[in-house]
Amino acid sequence: MKLATLKAGGRDGTLAVVSRDLTQAVKVPHIAMTLQAALDDWAKVEPLLQAAYEVLNSGDMQDAFQFDPQQCHSPLPRAYQWADGSAYVNHVELVRKARGADMPPEFWTDPLMYQGGSDSFLPPTAPIAVRDTAWGVDLEGEVAVITGDVPMGATPEQAASQIKLLMLVNDVTLRNLIPAELAKGFGFFQSKPATAFSPVAVTPDELGHDWDGRKVTRPLTVHVRGELFGAPDCGTDMVFDFAQLIAHVAKTRELCAGSIVGSGTISNVDRSRGSACIVERRMLEILAEGQPRTPFLQYGEQVRIEMFDRDGQSIFGAIDQVVRPNPTN
Repeated sequence: MKLATLKAGGRDGTLAVVSRDLTQAVKVPHIAMTLQAALDDWAKVEPLLQAAYEVLNSGDMQDAFQFDPQQCHSPLPRAYQWADGSAYVNHVELVRKARGADMPPEFWTDPLMYQGGSDSFLPPTAPIAVRDTAWGVDLEGEVAVITGDVPMGATPEQAASQIKLLMLVNDVTLRNLIPAELAKGFGFFQSKPATAFSPVAVTPDELGHDWDGRKVTRPLTVHVRGELFGAPDCGTDMVFDFAQLIAHVAKTRELCAGSIVGSGTISNVDRSRGSACIVERRMLEILAEGQPRTPFLQYGEQVRIEMFDRDGQSIFGAIDQVVRPNPTN
């Protein structure tokens, strides 16, 4: 099943069911007005949404209309929780090596995690508004899950059972603001502006054999400035799977339905797969040549993040964004 949130309908938008081929959609106010409302009553609502999805795919839905990602907000325009991990330790090790920092051994056994701002996400085709590109504008291509209610102290097995939906992520990062923030010893804040998610969120069964119950095993295709930047495989080199990441978040707190947990930047040891963020390529250039050559994003430059199934069809739709000056500048 594929679900989207239309911008029309207030801050939380309007829930729509989207066809498997991403061509048609239908509003379902008789089932749930918003995705959060659906998640709050998922056991009752999910079968009704699934039934609507099947009718839509059959071509017999009378109220169906053409699906347009431009009319979409993020599946959850705002969320109670947005916790982003760093499951691909290769990425962390590479970045630390390039700046001469040691790799603490516990990074391989205990996930890194930060709590991002979740009060307002970017629509999947909205501009990345930045006040100053000197801050080092970067993308981070990721996968995220949306959970049901997860109890405090949940085991990874219990956490896996509460994975309700998946979506793609562009975790926008202002790289040149990070060092000063981390030097204070209190984590990211200004260096992590609003995040964007894919036009649709999908139930795990939409991935078929490319979902093993705890992680995705498809490449994530990333284009930067109109050129292929990387297609790292999401299932390769993922040291902590989503069940482990959710359990890590739930160690000391409950997660309510609609919580979002991210994988962190997809990264493979195999350098031929490319990268899902600019800083990783810059670090490889530093290690090879002593200095970086690839610039961070400038105004007018585009990023596109997408995942395709084995038949070459887009699964989630594309995050397709252009960097723009903040209109209040």
